[in-house]
Amino acid sequence: MVKKPPLLLLPGLLCDEALWAHQVKALKDVAQCRVADLTGQDSVAGLARAALAKAPAKFALAGLSMGGYVALEIMRQAPERVLKLCLLDTSARPDTAEQKERRRLLMALSRQGKFRGVTPRLLPMLIHPERLSDKVLTGIVMGMAERVGREAFLRQQTAIMNRADSRPSLAKIRVPAQVIVGRQDALTPVEVCKEIADGIPGSQLTIIENSGHLSALEQPVTVGEIMRRWLCSG
Repeated sequence: MVKKPPLLLLPGLLCDEALWAHQVKALKDVAQCRVADLTGQDSVAGLARAALAKAPAKFALAGLSMGGYVALEIMRQAPERVLKLCLLDTSARPDTAEQKERRRLLMALSRQGKFRGVTPRLLPMLIHPERLSDKVLTGIVMGMAERVGREAFLRQQTAIMNRADSRPSLAKIRVPAQVIVGRQDALTPVEVCKEIADGIPGSQLTIIENSGHLSALEQPVTVGEIMRRWLCSG
């Protein structure tokens, strides 16, 4: 019997294990899936260290959005522990001044007691425009945000704003890498994810149709199939 490799899944901003629920179920025959908690630190480096502290000695690694920032930091901190890398709807670039200002405004709203208003403001950027009326999908997104909560949101935004530029380190990644992006991703568009794929030697880029930023939730079956091929290749 072939031992299934551990797969560490890293959620995005205001996301928890519900982001990966379909993939955990769909991939259980080929991987030992676990979802990291990315709520306890206010730096990407700190989040990476915390995830590594609870991870197996060696593991496959997948991260979406903020989870991708942490995954790239893990590749800098402990590349020898990562067997394979999958990056979904993320960026290797640091925040622009405009992005930082947008984050500060959302953080200010949260501090003023308007945290519940943050996710509705973010939803149009997170999912395909045609899915905004999908109550099941939006309910999952809102539910994750409520569970993560205001204080963790503030820590996560601080971490994201101050993250390093990962582009110079992409060429050093030497594990099989898969990059996934929704065609309609408004936050990390196709060209931003293509930049990552172009920078990692031998990596694969897959564009998912009819999906926004939260591809693992919006097109869960397709993402699961891509990740299965990635896990089982080589």
